[in-house]
Amino acid sequence: MKGVRSTALFLAFAALFPSGRAADALDVLEKNCLSCHNAHDHKGDVILDRSPLQVDDLRDIIDSVTGPDPEMPKDRAPLSASEIAALEAWVNSGATIPTGQILEDRYVPGLDWWSLKPIATQQGRIGDLTGSDRAWARNEIDAFVLTKLKEKGLHPSPEAEPRVLARRLYFDLTGLPPTPGQIDSFAAAYAKEGETAYGALVDELLESPAYGEHFARHWLDVARYGETHGYDKDKPRPNAWPYRDYVIRSLNDDKPWSRFVQEQIAGDALFPGDPDGIVALGFIAAGPWDYIAHSEVGEKKLDGRIAKHMDRDDMVSAVFNAFMSTTAQCAQCHHHKFDPVSMEDYYRLHAVFAAVDRADRVYDLDPAIQKRRESLSVEVGKGEASLKGLDQRITEAGGEELTRLRDQIRALTDKGVGKIEKSPEFGYHSQIVTQADSEKWVQVDLPKATAIQKIELIGAHDDFGGIGAGFGFPVRYRVEVADDAAFQQNIRVLADRTSGDQPNPGIAPVLIDTGGVTARHIRLSATRLAKRSNDYILALAEMRIIGPSCENVADGASVTALDSIESGPRWGRKNLIDGKFPTGGNPDALRQLADLRAKEQALLNRLNTPEIQRERDATETRLAELKKELSGLPSGKLVYAAATHFTKFGNVIPTEGKPREIHLLQRGDLRSPGALMKPGAPALWEGVAPEFSLHSGASEADGRAALAKYLTEPRNPLAWRSIANRVWLWHFGRGIVDSPNNFGRMGMEPTHPELLDFLAATLRDDPGQSLKALHRLIVTSATWRQRSDSDTSRAAIDGDNAYYWRANRRRLSAEEVRDAVLVAAGKLSRDMGGPSFQDFVIEKPEHSPHYQYHLHDPDDPKSLRRSIYRMIARSQTQPFLTTLDCADPSQMVAKRDETTTALQALALMNNPFMTTMAGHFADRVGGETDPVSAAFGIATGRSATLEERTALAAYAETYGLNNACRIILNLSEFSYVD
Repeated sequence: MKGVRSTALFLAFAALFPSGRAADALDVLEKNCLSCHNAHDHKGDVILDRSPLQVDDLRDIIDSVTGPDPEMPKDRAPLSASEIAALEAWVNSGATIPTGQILEDRYVPGLDWWSLKPIATQQGRIGDLTGSDRAWARNEIDAFVLTKLKEKGLHPSPEAEPRVLARRLYFDLTGLPPTPGQIDSFAAAYAKEGETAYGALVDELLESPAYGEHFARHWLDVARYGETHGYDKDKPRPNAWPYRDYVIRSLNDDKPWSRFVQEQIAGDALFPGDPDGIVALGFIAAGPWDYIAHSEVGEKKLDGRIAKHMDRDDMVSAVFNAFMSTTAQCAQCHHHKFDPVSMEDYYRLHAVFAAVDRADRVYDLDPAIQKRRESLSVEVGKGEASLKGLDQRITEAGGEELTRLRDQIRALTDKGVGKIEKSPEFGYHSQIVTQADSEKWVQVDLPKATAIQKIELIGAHDDFGGIGAGFGFPVRYRVEVADDAAFQQNIRVLADRTSGDQPNPGIAPVLIDTGGVTARHIRLSATRLAKRSNDYILALAEMRIIGPSCENVADGASVTALDSIESGPRWGRKNLIDGKFPTGGNPDALRQLADLRAKEQALLNRLNTPEIQRERDATETRLAELKKELSGLPSGKLVYAAATHFTKFGNVIPTEGKPREIHLLQRGDLRSPGALMKPGAPALWEGVAPEFSLHSGASEADGRAALAKYLTEPRNPLAWRSIANRVWLWHFGRGIVDSPNNFGRMGMEPTHPELLDFLAATLRDDPGQSLKALHRLIVTSATWRQRSDSDTSRAAIDGDNAYYWRANRRRLSAEEVRDAVLVAAGKLSRDMGGPSFQDFVIEKPEHSPHYQYHLHDPDDPKSLRRSIYRMIARSQTQPFLTTLDCADPSQMVAKRDETTTALQALALMNNPFMTTMAGHFADRVGGETDPVSAAFGIATGRSATLEERTALAAYAETYGLNNACRIILNLSEFSYVD
């Protein structure tokens, strides 16, 4: 701002001058200035929502917004005369520094923007054309284009010759070059049959499997598809590829656009039983993911929660940029400065994704099995929720007594009491049995009869089934001694705890006073075993036999047992007396903790009424049946996708469908939570509510389903314009809107708004919502079929060809170059689908993988497939393809860059892939009568001129056919399409 001093500006004025004048001025500043000049952004070191404020400061503000070329507001229209007058009147009234209100970020831009207006149903115009215009035009697209050309004083170019059109069609619809024979056949057919032959070729290419492979690459650029996580530890995602195959398959099947969108947001909810409904959720998980912050740090720490927040932000931005061409993510810290997206809207979108994580998710190829697996999973979830509900009833019945016990337990555990320090060896473990009342015993055999003061039984610790401390400790038991190893005579019982169930002590030592007995054999007999999962065991970490001098006399003894699991070093009889056992603090504190937990358990047992127990038993029985059937289903496949139920890894714990709480964050700060938000989306057209209408028992998937329907609502003006513009861009190299991911006020406006609406309505209103039909409409238009020749006079008017007076000559994408080289070499494998090939060697995969491309063998048969099937790493991209402007998989790429650099020429000439394939190309044509002419025809789609053939033949004679083929693969005609 012109002349504004670096100061904090506090606006609280209403008490000192007429309220109407203050309100008008505040409204102007809130709408036009506060979004940049606030305590969070403080652009220009000017802050409008804190103190102090001086009249001179306000005069400086007025200076910056007035004059013939006002400096402010930046990136917005200048203030109107009435707005400037309101500010001046307020300042001239003598504004000083009172106390009272401050400016608030309340202003959200309105719907008065081209992309937010309803899609206009355009009437056909081609019938209105006459003369040369009617002769040139082939469908409605051309009528819209001609109208704009005439407005600009331009005229279209003639149609390209058939051979050029053939090559253009093949690359545009399949990404692969035609053979010389295919070009010849089309040229001959077109000469005889004209439009019939042209339409037949278009239909043939649209039905080719290569069509889906080609256009999948476009969509995967938008989805930011990659097969590694990115960030510091760029670990592989071995199960990402099913999503890529889903996109290819969906495009080849010409899946209705609404269905394609809905599957990628909530396919599991909207299309249960359909494998595509799960695989499609790979879209939500396709982008980069911070392994360290999520898996190693986790949500218990602030950094982990920030990472989770940013992960949801990534999902929100991916969905709205891709499907709506809207930058909703700009409302994270304040209302969107330019578009009608409020902070409330933004955090409602967070609430939609509050339960999902990125993880490997199970799906089935057989729809019947998929449907049964989903049904069983839902029933298991309900059963587990019922058990939690029973526990909650008991907890509520426990009242203050239970609360007090738990507070005492928490006070000890907060001090570290009971925190397990695991030993590398655990102890004794019996064989597993199916009956709780089976008897097991284990005993310590001393070398001779020895005086014993006390015996300590120390529980084991094992994470199996989440049991933890006290794993396998007997529920009922007795301890006895004898001088007879078989315990047949002179048995003395030291402790008999078989008349009732004993509380689990965890790892607190259980002390048994012997009264000073002398004995050689000490036996623990369990008469009721501990439950493991659906079976029962006896386990113990240590049995310490303490003598009169407090020494452990078990050192050097032996151990016998009824049976045991010998699985060293973890479990074994000898581990019972090895002196290694889990500890968790002071033994007295541990016993205090164990006593409190025993009291807690006793209280819970009293509260567990027969009615509750019957309900629990029935639920557990039913759950066991459901889980047994679920585990008996054939093993499913895995896809890396949005998931709520998955196997825990690191600190990533599945939500099991329970959404995290989402609050509106003041200035986007997790430490400043505001109101609790429910799922919803911006009200970007008339009649839509910002909060989804979900019933009280709605699942998390219901929120995603509501968003999926929002994105495909026929009245949604952004969604249909967005995909229509993308399809146009994929054919012409630029969109009707040249900011494909941003249709807002900071994006570009359409060059042909009526044409865009025509295309959007055509797709939306088509019963099959067919992308193939839209492609066909575009490539059969005269606009698409024009020559690419430039023209000085027309270029002076429209140098960028924004109005389509000619075709745009384009360079092949990086993948198209690679695939075309493989075709020329006769090496392209047409195998489709399945795990990706790796054109690198992975080093140090256990930590931070290194992707070493220079170690790859270009002749590896697995890597001779189309580039769409290449494994895409984020942190270390493929150097050859990156040089040729391959998309960055960590960015949403709506339109590829097209640069011209010396590195590209060097790579095309010298990269090992190119030199190897040039050799195969030479081998392919070496048996021809005229190898050079054959190679030239394969590479360019036309016959070499006499001059070209002579020069190449001489080069081949001097330097060899391999090098001549390298030259041919480096011709501009090979890498460009006219």
